[in-house]
Amino acid sequence: MVVDELPDEAVDRLFHALADTTRRDILRRSGQTGLSVSRLADGYPMSFAAVQKHVAVLERAGLVTKQRRGREQLVRTDPDAVHRARLALDQLERTWRGRVERMSHLLAEDPEFIEGPRTGRSSQPKSPELGGRAPARRAGPPSQPHHRDAL
Repeated sequence: MVVDELPDEAVDRLFHALADTTRRDILRRSGQTGLSVSRLADGYPMSFAAVQKHVAVLERAGLVTKQRRGREQLVRTDPDAVHRARLALDQLERTWRGRVERMSHLLAEDPEFIEGPRTGRSSQPKSPELGGRAPARRAGPPSQPHHRDAL
């Protein structure tokens, strides 16, 4: 999937970074003003090194920038990167809404797909060896009655 100029790998890094609660909280906390990594680490029940790793994941995804100020490194959320994540989500939503809409139209065209075959008639061919009866069904997953390439 390409969101404007974003290759798949960049979208993967964005969503991997956003998949963790601590990283989302770091984004929130460093959004208004930059915070040092040590200041960020004070707010979590984990080691300084663990928080550094979280910040590194966010930085690789382009969601935060680090700026040196004296001996400290300030972490700031990049609002443009957050906007790119929103665009990626919007594109996914449009894709899935389109698929659901196409499925709805296909189902509306073929009500038997939902209801199944009408009772009273067997859809299987009769076998002369079985005295005109339909062969027994095998155990296993049900077969798909319809295949639509449009989905």
